[in-house]
Amino acid sequence: MQRAVLKLCCGISYPHVRSMAGLQRAALAAFGQEISVRLQSRGQMSHPAWSPSRWTRHQEEEKTDPAEQRTAALADEDVFYLRRGEEALNEALEIVESKDGWKPEMAEKNGDVIYSKVLMGNRKVFRLEAELDASPEELHDILFVRVEEMHEWNPNIRRIRVLKHVGRNTMVTHEVSAETAGNLIGQRDFLSVRYSSKSESRVYMGGAATQFESLPPQPGFVRAEDGPTCIILQPLQDHPDRTRFIWLLNMDVKGWLPQSLVNKALPRAQADFTKHLRLHLTAQNPEHRR
Repeated sequence: MQRAVLKLCCGISYPHVRSMAGLQRAALAAFGQEISVRLQSRGQMSHPAWSPSRWTRHQEEEKTDPAEQRTAALADEDVFYLRRGEEALNEALEIVESKDGWKPEMAEKNGDVIYSKVLMGNRKVFRLEAELDASPEELHDILFVRVEEMHEWNPNIRRIRVLKHVGRNTMVTHEVSAETAGNLIGQRDFLSVRYSSKSESRVYMGGAATQFESLPPQPGFVRAEDGPTCIILQPLQDHPDRTRFIWLLNMDVKGWLPQSLVNKALPRAQADFTKHLRLHLTAQNPEHRR
Protein backbone atom coordinates (compact mmCIF):
# COMPACT_ATOMS: atom_id res chain seq x y z
CA MET A 1 0.00 0.00 0.00
CA GLN A 2 2.80 2.43 0.95
CA ARG A 3 4.60 1.70 -2.34
CA ALA A 4 1.45 2.56 -4.28
CA VAL A 5 0.94 5.80 -2.35
CA LEU A 6 4.54 6.81 -2.93
CA LYS A 7 4.27 6.16 -6.69
CA LEU A 8 1.01 8.13 -6.86
CA CYS A 9 2.58 11.09 -5.04
CA CYS A 10 5.59 11.01 -7.34
CA GLY A 11 3.37 10.98 -10.42
CA ILE A 12 1.24 13.87 -9.22
CA SER A 13 4.26 15.97 -8.29
CA TYR A 14 6.18 15.44 -11.57
CA PRO A 15 4.97 18.62 -13.38
CA HIS A 16 5.65 20.71 -10.28
CA VAL A 17 9.11 19.23 -9.79
CA ARG A 18 10.15 20.39 -13.27
CA SER A 19 9.26 24.01 -12.43
CA MET A 20 11.15 24.10 -9.10
CA ALA A 21 14.33 26.06 -8.51
CA GLY A 22 17.52 24.10 -7.85
CA LEU A 23 17.40 24.42 -4.07
CA GLN A 24 13.75 23.38 -3.92
CA ARG A 25 14.46 20.30 -6.05
CA ALA A 26 17.38 19.44 -3.80
CA ALA A 27 15.09 19.62 -0.76
CA LEU A 28 12.52 17.39 -2.47
CA ALA A 29 15.26 14.97 -3.42
CA ALA A 30 16.41 14.71 0.17
CA PHE A 31 12.84 14.17 1.33
CA GLY A 32 12.27 11.45 -1.27
CA GLN A 33 15.50 9.74 -0.41
CA GLU A 34 14.66 9.76 3.30
CA ILE A 35 11.32 8.07 2.59
CA SER A 36 13.07 5.44 0.49
CA VAL A 37 15.69 4.74 3.15
CA ARG A 38 13.11 4.40 5.89
CA LEU A 39 10.90 2.07 3.87
CA GLN A 40 13.92 0.05 2.78
CA SER A 41 15.02 -0.38 6.38
CA ARG A 42 11.62 -1.91 7.08
CA GLY A 43 11.84 -4.18 4.05
CA GLN A 44 8.86 -2.50 2.39
CA MET A 45 10.37 -1.30 -0.87
CA SER A 46 13.39 -1.44 -3.11
CA HIS A 47 14.84 1.42 -5.12
CA PRO A 48 12.65 1.93 -8.19
CA ALA A 49 14.18 2.60 -11.57
CA TRP A 50 12.72 6.11 -11.35
CA SER A 51 12.40 8.18 -8.20
CA PRO A 52 12.26 11.90 -7.37
CA SER A 53 15.78 11.74 -5.92
CA ARG A 54 17.27 10.12 -9.04
CA TRP A 55 15.42 12.45 -11.38
CA THR A 56 16.40 15.61 -9.48
CA ARG A 57 20.02 14.51 -9.13
CA HIS A 58 20.16 13.91 -12.88
CA GLN A 59 18.62 17.31 -13.58
CA GLU A 60 20.98 19.05 -11.16
CA GLU A 61 23.99 17.42 -12.79
CA GLU A 62 22.83 18.71 -16.16
CA LYS A 63 21.70 22.22 -15.21
CA THR A 64 23.64 23.21 -12.06
CA ASP A 65 27.33 23.98 -12.15
CA PRO A 66 29.58 23.07 -9.16
CA ALA A 67 29.61 26.66 -7.83
CA GLU A 68 25.80 26.73 -7.65
CA GLN A 69 25.78 23.35 -5.94
CA ARG A 70 28.17 24.65 -3.27
CA THR A 71 26.00 27.74 -2.80
CA ALA A 72 22.90 25.58 -2.33
CA ALA A 73 24.70 23.43 0.22
CA LEU A 74 25.81 26.50 2.15
CA ALA A 75 22.30 27.89 2.07
CA ASP A 76 20.95 24.63 3.49
CA GLU A 77 23.57 24.75 6.25
CA ASP A 78 22.68 28.35 7.09
CA VAL A 79 18.99 27.48 7.30
CA PHE A 80 19.83 24.62 9.66
CA TYR A 81 21.69 26.89 12.08
CA LEU A 82 19.03 29.60 11.92
CA ARG A 83 16.29 27.11 12.74
CA ARG A 84 18.39 25.49 15.46
CA GLY A 85 18.94 28.88 17.11
CA GLU A 86 15.30 29.96 16.88
CA GLU A 87 14.04 26.62 18.19
CA ALA A 88 16.52 26.67 21.07
CA LEU A 89 15.39 30.14 22.15
CA ASN A 90 11.69 29.24 21.94
CA GLU A 91 12.19 26.02 23.91
CA ALA A 92 14.27 27.80 26.54
CA LEU A 93 11.67 30.55 26.94
CA GLU A 94 8.96 27.95 27.53
CA ILE A 95 11.06 26.53 30.36
CA VAL A 96 12.12 29.79 31.98
CA GLU A 97 8.65 31.39 31.77
CA SER A 98 6.79 28.37 33.12
CA LYS A 99 5.39 28.94 36.61
CA ASP A 100 5.43 25.44 38.07
CA GLY A 101 8.26 23.52 39.65
CA TRP A 102 10.75 26.31 40.42
CA LYS A 103 12.40 26.20 43.85
CA PRO A 104 14.96 28.57 45.42
CA GLU A 105 18.45 27.11 45.04
CA MET A 106 20.71 29.84 46.43
CA ALA A 107 20.68 33.57 47.16
CA GLU A 108 23.62 35.98 47.11
CA LYS A 109 24.09 38.95 49.44
CA ASN A 110 23.88 41.34 46.48
CA GLY A 111 20.31 40.25 45.76
CA ASP A 112 20.97 37.71 43.01
CA VAL A 113 18.72 34.66 43.30
CA ILE A 114 19.04 31.28 41.58
CA TYR A 115 16.09 28.92 41.22
CA SER A 116 16.12 25.31 40.07
CA LYS A 117 13.65 23.02 38.38
CA VAL A 118 13.76 19.34 37.41
CA LEU A 119 12.78 18.62 33.82
CA MET A 120 11.59 15.38 32.29
CA GLY A 121 14.49 12.94 32.26
CA ASN A 122 15.62 14.14 35.71
CA ARG A 123 17.79 16.97 34.36
CA LYS A 124 18.02 19.94 36.68
CA VAL A 125 18.06 23.44 35.17
CA PHE A 126 18.86 26.73 36.87
CA ARG A 127 17.40 30.23 36.49
CA LEU A 128 19.42 33.18 37.73
CA GLU A 129 17.73 36.55 38.30
CA ALA A 130 19.79 39.69 38.88
CA GLU A 131 19.90 43.42 38.26
CA LEU A 132 22.88 44.88 36.42
CA ASP A 133 24.03 48.45 36.01
CA ALA A 134 24.08 48.43 32.23
CA SER A 135 21.52 48.78 29.46
CA PRO A 136 20.26 45.72 27.56
CA GLU A 137 22.05 46.98 24.44
CA GLU A 138 25.35 47.25 26.30
CA LEU A 139 25.00 43.74 27.72
CA HIS A 140 24.02 42.35 24.32
CA ASP A 141 27.20 43.87 22.88
CA ILE A 142 29.36 42.26 25.59
CA LEU A 143 27.68 38.85 25.69
CA PHE A 144 26.86 38.34 22.00
CA VAL A 145 28.58 40.75 19.62
CA ARG A 146 31.94 40.59 21.41
CA VAL A 147 31.62 37.04 22.65
CA GLU A 148 35.18 36.18 21.55
CA GLU A 149 36.49 38.66 24.13
CA MET A 150 34.75 36.94 27.05
CA HIS A 151 37.90 35.18 28.23
CA GLU A 152 39.46 38.60 28.87
CA TRP A 153 37.12 39.28 31.80
CA ASN A 154 35.91 35.80 32.79
CA PRO A 155 38.78 33.62 34.11
CA ASN A 156 36.60 30.50 33.87
CA ILE A 157 36.76 30.65 30.07
CA ARG A 158 39.92 29.78 28.19
CA ARG A 159 38.67 30.91 24.78
CA ILE A 160 35.60 31.33 22.59
CA ARG A 161 35.96 31.30 18.82
CA VAL A 162 33.26 32.12 16.28
CA LEU A 163 33.38 29.43 13.61
CA LYS A 164 30.59 30.76 11.44
CA HIS A 165 28.32 33.79 11.20
CA VAL A 166 24.83 33.38 9.75
CA GLY A 167 23.56 36.89 9.21
CA ARG A 168 23.75 39.29 12.15
CA ASN A 169 21.81 37.26 14.70
CA THR A 170 23.16 33.70 14.50
CA MET A 171 26.60 32.22 14.97
CA VAL A 172 28.32 28.91 15.64
CA THR A 173 30.94 29.04 18.40
CA HIS A 174 33.52 26.76 19.97
CA GLU A 175 34.11 27.39 23.67
CA VAL A 176 36.75 25.90 25.94
CA SER A 177 36.50 26.29 29.70
CA ALA A 178 39.58 27.11 31.74
CA GLU A 179 41.41 24.85 34.15
CA THR A 180 40.87 26.89 37.29
CA ALA A 181 41.19 26.03 40.95
CA GLY A 182 37.89 25.04 42.47
CA ASN A 183 36.38 23.97 39.14
CA LEU A 184 34.43 20.92 40.28
CA ILE A 185 33.35 19.90 36.80
CA GLY A 186 36.73 20.11 35.12
CA GLN A 187 37.68 21.40 31.69
CA ARG A 188 35.07 21.04 28.96
CA ASP A 189 34.55 22.24 25.43
CA PHE A 190 31.26 23.25 23.82
CA LEU A 191 30.12 23.52 20.23
CA SER A 192 27.03 25.72 20.15
CA VAL A 193 24.74 27.74 17.95
CA ARG A 194 23.97 31.16 19.45
CA TYR A 195 20.96 33.19 18.41
CA SER A 196 19.85 36.72 19.27
CA SER A 197 16.46 38.40 18.95
CA LYS A 198 15.07 41.78 20.00
CA SER A 199 11.58 43.06 20.77
CA GLU A 200 10.43 46.53 21.75
CA SER A 201 11.19 45.97 25.42
CA ARG A 202 13.51 42.95 25.61
CA VAL A 203 16.66 41.44 24.18
CA TYR A 204 16.86 37.65 23.96
CA MET A 205 19.84 35.38 23.47
CA GLY A 206 19.37 31.65 23.04
CA GLY A 207 21.62 28.72 22.34
CA ALA A 208 22.02 24.98 22.10
CA ALA A 209 24.58 22.34 21.27
CA THR A 210 25.12 21.71 17.58
CA GLN A 211 27.47 19.99 15.13
CA PHE A 212 30.14 21.41 12.88
CA GLU A 213 31.72 19.08 10.36
CA SER A 214 35.22 20.53 10.55
CA LEU A 215 35.36 20.44 14.36
CA PRO A 216 34.53 17.00 15.78
CA PRO A 217 35.14 16.29 19.49
CA GLN A 218 38.73 17.17 20.38
CA PRO A 219 41.23 14.79 22.03
CA GLY A 220 41.78 15.62 25.68
CA PHE A 221 38.40 17.34 26.13
CA VAL A 222 35.01 16.15 27.27
CA ARG A 223 32.49 17.79 24.95
CA ALA A 224 29.60 19.02 27.08
CA GLU A 225 26.24 20.05 25.62
CA ASP A 226 24.39 23.29 26.24
CA GLY A 227 20.75 23.92 25.83
CA PRO A 228 18.29 24.86 25.16
CA THR A 229 19.40 27.87 27.16
CA CYS A 230 18.64 31.58 27.08
CA ILE A 231 19.30 35.02 28.53
CA ILE A 232 16.60 37.68 28.80
CA LEU A 233 17.57 41.34 29.13
CA GLN A 234 14.86 43.80 30.13
CA PRO A 235 15.35 47.45 31.15
CA LEU A 236 14.04 48.41 34.57
CA GLN A 237 10.91 50.49 34.29
CA ASP A 238 12.26 53.56 36.07
CA HIS A 239 15.91 53.05 35.14
CA PRO A 240 16.36 52.23 31.44
CA ASP A 241 20.13 52.21 31.88
CA ARG A 242 19.81 49.23 34.23
CA THR A 243 18.75 45.72 33.29
CA ARG A 244 16.86 42.82 34.77
CA PHE A 245 19.05 39.87 33.85
CA ILE A 246 17.50 36.39 33.64
CA TRP A 247 19.66 33.43 32.66
CA LEU A 248 18.48 29.87 32.14
CA LEU A 249 21.39 27.43 32.45
CA ASN A 250 20.63 24.02 31.00
CA MET A 251 23.72 21.85 30.57
CA ASP A 252 24.73 18.23 30.21
CA VAL A 253 28.38 18.17 31.32
CA LYS A 254 28.88 14.58 30.14
CA GLY A 255 31.64 12.45 31.66
CA TRP A 256 31.27 10.33 34.78
CA LEU A 257 30.64 12.97 37.42
CA PRO A 258 28.08 12.36 40.18
CA GLN A 259 24.91 14.31 39.45
CA SER A 260 24.89 15.70 42.99
CA LEU A 261 28.27 17.33 42.33
CA VAL A 262 27.08 18.76 39.00
CA ASN A 263 23.93 20.19 40.58
CA LYS A 264 26.10 21.92 43.16
CA ALA A 265 28.63 23.29 40.66
CA LEU A 266 26.31 24.74 38.01
CA PRO A 267 24.52 27.39 40.11
CA ARG A 268 27.89 28.34 41.61
CA ALA A 269 29.17 28.83 38.06
CA GLN A 270 26.23 31.14 37.34
CA ALA A 271 26.96 33.24 40.40
CA ASP A 272 30.67 33.45 39.50
CA PHE A 273 29.88 34.47 35.93
CA THR A 274 27.62 37.28 37.10
CA LYS A 275 30.28 38.45 39.57
CA HIS A 276 32.90 38.67 36.81
CA LEU A 277 30.43 40.41 34.51
CA ARG A 278 29.83 43.07 37.16
CA LEU A 279 33.57 43.57 37.60
CA HIS A 280 33.92 43.99 33.85
CA LEU A 281 31.13 46.57 33.76
CA THR A 282 32.79 48.47 36.58
CA ALA A 283 36.14 48.43 34.78
CA GLN A 284 34.51 49.76 31.62
CA ASN A 285 32.38 52.35 33.43
CA PRO A 286 33.53 53.33 36.94
CA GLU A 287 30.01 54.55 37.76
CA HIS A 288 28.83 50.90 37.74
CA ARG A 289 29.13 50.17 41.44
CA ARG A 290 26.39 47.64 42.12
